[in-house]
Amino acid sequence: MNRRTRLLVLGPLVAASFVAAPTALAAAPHTPPAVLPAATCSTSGVLDNGKVHLSGGGFTPGPAYVYGSAGFGGTVEIAQNGGFQVMNVPPGTYSVRQGGELTQCSG
Repeated sequence: MNRRTRLLVLGPLVAASFVAAPTALAAAPHTPPAVLPAATCSTSGVLDNGKVHLSGGGFTPGPAYVYGSAGFGGTVEIAQNGGFQVMNVPPGTYSVRQGGELTQCSG
């Protein structure tokens, strides 16, 4: 096929693909962005020393505030993996506040 014929045949096909591409992309089902895991927190059972361990995951790395019914409270640093551990705290009900989110600890 000579060059002129090739341009006459292929030109409209290439142009049509540029017109059809945005329509095809718009019609494709959209996948929602990955949802971050919900933050969770729990306490261990009461240990031999009468204390519990507090741990959590799914948080944003950085500072968070832990407070409990037994009067314990303070800032914890959430690791890059989204987790934290606080060892040997009094048994009680605990919550973790990070930003505007409040997570109740189970256990």
